[in-house]
Amino acid sequence: MAWVLLIVAGLLEVGWSIGMKFTEGFTRLWPSVFTGAGIVVSMLLLAQAAKTLPIGTAYGVWVGIGAAGAAVVGMVALGEPATAARIFFVSLLLVAVVGLKITSGH
Repeated sequence: MAWVLLIVAGLLEVGWSIGMKFTEGFTRLWPSVFTGAGIVVSMLLLAQAAKTLPIGTAYGVWVGIGAAGAAVVGMVALGEPATAARIFFVSLLLVAVVGLKITSGH
């Protein structure tokens, strides 16, 4: 169950990190409310997952999902450059996330 919570927490991190783009420095109410709620729920789920998973693994996977997901959403939906180098480095992030999962012992 901890892995499910961690994956959901990571996906919420993607959501709130992309959401920050739409808050305009937290000056727009509803994007700011949704972004803030995403941050809180994402952290709560990370904390729950970290009760049973090693913190280095939990945090690394959470950050990896968030960083890779935000980069992919940026490239696919927000018109950010999708260069071969960016795709390569996002792939490395995903390999690292899988490696942390495989070697966690859980």
